[in-house]
Amino acid sequence: MFKVGIIGCGSIATHRHIPEYQQNKNAEIIAYCDVVKERSDELAAEFGGTSYSDYHELLQNPDVEVVSICTPNYLHAEMTIAALHAGKHVLCEKPMATSLEDADAMIKAAEENGRTLMIGHNQRINEAHQQAKKDIAAGKLGKLYSFKTTFGHPGPEDWSVDGPDSWFFDKKRAFIGAMGDLGVHKADLMRYILGTEFTEVGAMIETSAKKADVDDNAVLILKTADGIIGTLSASWAYNGQEDNSTIIYGEKGILKLNADDVYTYQFVSSDGQIEKEQLGEIQTNEEGGQKNSHTIDAFIKALTNNEAPICDGYEGRASLNVIIKAIESAQTKSITLI
Repeated sequence: MFKVGIIGCGSIATHRHIPEYQQNKNAEIIAYCDVVKERSDELAAEFGGTSYSDYHELLQNPDVEVVSICTPNYLHAEMTIAALHAGKHVLCEKPMATSLEDADAMIKAAEENGRTLMIGHNQRINEAHQQAKKDIAAGKLGKLYSFKTTFGHPGPEDWSVDGPDSWFFDKKRAFIGAMGDLGVHKADLMRYILGTEFTEVGAMIETSAKKADVDDNAVLILKTADGIIGTLSASWAYNGQEDNSTIIYGEKGILKLNADDVYTYQFVSSDGQIEKEQLGEIQTNEEGGQKNSHTIDAFIKALTNNEAPICDGYEGRASLNVIIKAIESAQTKSITLI
């Protein structure tokens, strides 16, 4: 059984990481850390374990084998590198870093210390997305033409433990807004499902709905090396209903993923035949949306079997690169090579 330490005890930890570790029979949380020590104290008192306010002290605990980094974006690299050098395996929330240089340093630290680094791109694990990847690889859609993928909701105010004062809205701590919170998920998902890399991006990124110095609305046009073109939308201004859907258009039909509340996988063939399947549910920030993403299961499975995780540091870096180049595109008002 892997002994786990949680670094950062905000909403992503309490709603996702902690419950999923608790449901995994091969993991046990023995340490919690947060700069607001009352948070880690409460969790330690409720579930058992040691509470820390300094993550360096948690990393000095020889019993901790695995850590989850659930802190603001600007701390991901620093804490991940320290944990890897302390001999811990690391599951780091996305985006993995705020620069490619930091991402490279994280990858290097994992390799130097022989430890596993997984980035929390949980959309890869969703059942409909898993099926789509298999079907596309098997040629079910034939030649792929285009796609549109969207991730939007009203914003992190009701989700973050700090509400409207959340670090999500602070550029120094967040680096980017909806693009880093949601857009990087979809960049990663499309790379994964399509099985290819993006080579060009054109982006329009705005702050229009929130009082913040980070983006809250972004639309990207992306192109792959083999000519697939599509759009990616990330928004904190989808008021009323969350949208976490992906549609892929190909020679033999259309694939709709998580576009319907019931039938999360739908294939419409070129002759109009419709195939519908209920393949799990995607997590949302809406009430009742805190379903098991199986991210922790995937992480612990990789550790148990001594195998590469579903999203390692190299994959996390490649998805981060798409977003960084999108920012460059928006700033220069030009198509940017990835």
